[in-house]
Amino acid sequence: MDSPVGYLSEYESPRMIEPFPLVQDVVLVGGGHTHALVLRMFGMDPVEGVRLTVVNPDPAAPYTGMLPGHIAGHYAQGEMMIDLVRLARFAGARVILDRVTGIDRAARRVILAGRPPLAYDLCSVDIGIASDLPAVAGAAEHAVSAKPLGAYAARWERFVAQGLAAPRLVIVGAGIGGVELALASAHRLRAAGARPAITLVTRGAALPHIGTVARATLLREMAGQGITLLEGAAPSAFLADAVVLEDRRSLPSDFTLTVAGARPQAWLAGTGLALHDGFVTVSDTLQSSDPAIFAAGDCAHLAFAPRPKAGVYAVRAAPVLNHNLRAALTGRPLQAFRPQRDYLKLVSLGDKRALADKFGLGGGGAWLWRLKDRIDRKFMAKFADYPAMPRPMPEAPVLGLAEAMGEKPLCGGCGAKVGAGALSAALAHLPAPARADVVSGAGDDAAILSHGGGHQVITTDHLRATCGDPRLMARITAIHALGDIWAMGAAPQAALAQITLPRMGARMQAETLAEIMEEAATILRAAGADIVGGHTTVGAELTIGFTLTGLAKQPITKAGAKAGDALILTKAIGTGTILAADMALARVEGLILGQSVAAAYASMSRMQDGAAAIIAPHAHAMTDITGFGLAGHLLEMLDASGVAATLDLAAIPLLPGAAALAAAGQGSSLAPANRAATDWRMTAPASPVTTLLSDPQTAGPLLAAVPADKADALLQALRDAGETAAIIGHITAGAPHITAR
Repeated sequence: MDSPVGYLSEYESPRMIEPFPLVQDVVLVGGGHTHALVLRMFGMDPVEGVRLTVVNPDPAAPYTGMLPGHIAGHYAQGEMMIDLVRLARFAGARVILDRVTGIDRAARRVILAGRPPLAYDLCSVDIGIASDLPAVAGAAEHAVSAKPLGAYAARWERFVAQGLAAPRLVIVGAGIGGVELALASAHRLRAAGARPAITLVTRGAALPHIGTVARATLLREMAGQGITLLEGAAPSAFLADAVVLEDRRSLPSDFTLTVAGARPQAWLAGTGLALHDGFVTVSDTLQSSDPAIFAAGDCAHLAFAPRPKAGVYAVRAAPVLNHNLRAALTGRPLQAFRPQRDYLKLVSLGDKRALADKFGLGGGGAWLWRLKDRIDRKFMAKFADYPAMPRPMPEAPVLGLAEAMGEKPLCGGCGAKVGAGALSAALAHLPAPARADVVSGAGDDAAILSHGGGHQVITTDHLRATCGDPRLMARITAIHALGDIWAMGAAPQAALAQITLPRMGARMQAETLAEIMEEAATILRAAGADIVGGHTTVGAELTIGFTLTGLAKQPITKAGAKAGDALILTKAIGTGTILAADMALARVEGLILGQSVAAAYASMSRMQDGAAAIIAPHAHAMTDITGFGLAGHLLEMLDASGVAATLDLAAIPLLPGAAALAAAGQGSSLAPANRAATDWRMTAPASPVTTLLSDPQTAGPLLAAVPADKADALLQALRDAGETAAIIGHITAGAPHITAR
């Protein structure tokens, strides 16, 4: 669970610490530089009783200072991205990957594009600016905006990869940012062997906010790089291969970029807050006209000391915003933000040189690039390694305590499941069903009860939360529990909910329970089931469970797989490893962990009813892949059917980053028990994919044994339905065993 604000850490037990109740909501809208630093400060010094939430459309946010270096090819994308998911895990915050569309100040709700509103007691806005030109025809279709930076960087890499011999670029906007990106683009393309033609277009004079000496130097640099500057010009239309100017001139363009100044996000106008040219007006305490709403970064207008939009002010504002949020929560005095009058501007020149400008003075050289590089890397280092959470142990632990605690934090989701060996031993003496209408009991995905002319299946599942977002956990848990019903080829019927909430204030408790039930009801109703009752309790951490029934004329069991059958897996695996890495704040070179975590949650949030409907009419045997991993659940099918299987490791779909994390030694706390139960029954080469065969899955895929002559058609139908399905192997004759190649 998220820690330390309000939840127990993975290393703690209720006897070690009593968690503070959650009583106030702080929502950070946007993942700008100020908010990133505030999140880090909350991680270093938590505020008990606060549920901290960050809302951002993307799991990672680019650092502005390194963008020109990335465009020039000096930095990889991962070097300039702040992993907001990993940062939020350290801060004990929940992450909502969504776009904010408004704020209802009367109800104190943040309005989101893709889910119901979020409650707040305090809200802070740090959403940056846009540099697009929406009023110009064709802008959305044919031009790329430098802000937001992430989309621009991705588009640029795809453009460079085309390898055009003589690419033509038009950049609209000739401030410092536009000039930097023009020089960076020229360097990158020339380094790739191209002969670029770059035109910089500006309505006014170029470089209006820089000293005379520095301006002259930059103009010489552009001329030396063959960059054409058109002052007093503006676009009237963007075409697929050209920019049409207001004077009707047409500039050929293979890549059109807009860096034409700062434009506020439009939704701010509907908040009723005091604005200046569309930006949130703030006082010296960074409060807006509504004291419960703060703002910082480029989206804020410093009415008390107007300054140009620059990242340096966002960074300098972070300690003040951090203090004032805490002060507002605890009733202490707020601090005033005193931004400096001017600051050192280090402007990249494309190659590894930079120019300095402050108080009208300018100079350049390679040593200034090294200085800029050192400053930028020092900033990004704040988000590289976080202090490890202490692991409390008694001074004189009893024998066996360390072994029982294990080397890894206890996973959530299906990774918290009891291992197969312990579970089998516990169930070994369970008596066989005595009732005639109980067709089968423990052993399959769901128990089968005779029901009139057909059958009813019944199952139960619950999950220890993997994140602090109760709505997301309700969705995933409902889908996870439904997996047993779908795996039996049954139609979901009814559900009972079992919910354990962490300690909260009365308002938050009611709202959280409502979120869980609303989301669960939406998912279950979409699957055809109704919630008919349940039970709630208060405990150390959030746990959600459902008991479900379903109806089927003839349920599909794990038995029935036949030699020659193809094995179809309906979606990618790797959730256990990714969630364990998230919990451990893992770092792997070249991997942005937050992007993998976001992909894992998106996969877990995908319902499998459509996949089940496609496969079930043809499946000889079917199961869902959950806590015991692909190998464990496949062996259950093989044992029930009395057959063996071969797997094609290269065909198994994996979630982004799962293989890299497995290769780096990341894994769920349940994985060792899974391997102990399956490795001796499996022949496979050592590889990250083999390791992931034991990875516990939450809301995982369906695995079906289908007739080989129907497999390709079923696979195509699944892919047409949007599933990342694959034929991963075949059933063979012989004693139950897996051979993977």
